[in-house]
Amino acid sequence: QVQLVESGGGSVQAGGSLRLSCAASGDTVPRTCMGWFRQGPAKEREGVAHIYGTSGTTIYADSVKGRFTIYQDSAKNTVYLEMTRLKPEDTGRYYCAANRCLGLTPLSANTYRYWGQGTQVTVSS
Repeated sequence: QVQLVESGGGSVQAGGSLRLSCAASGDTVPRTCMGWFRQGPAKEREGVAHIYGTSGTTIYADSVKGRFTIYQDSAKNTVYLEMTRLKPEDTGRYYCAANRCLGLTPLSANTYRYWGQGTQVTVSS
């Protein structure tokens, strides 16, 4: 089993920055691929960033490229999402997710097995 706990959300003005953290525990093999997703009001869950744990290769949604960075600290079993130049449309609940890399489609929510409870991000104009 894998447990994921997100933190770091909050309220910021447009143009500001936040760093989200996802602390992982439990079995290591099932969480070799990890991603960040978000769900805004009346919106479907959207994949924003993904990282392959072994290689460190990252993938981003077009909407966040150049503004968000996903990275990991393996010693702390933590994956981060650094968010800069935030926009009101970035508002939503942000979730960390994980699964084995084999058979996983990056940024496709239904291919991630383990999920955290989420952390709220609100960006005001």
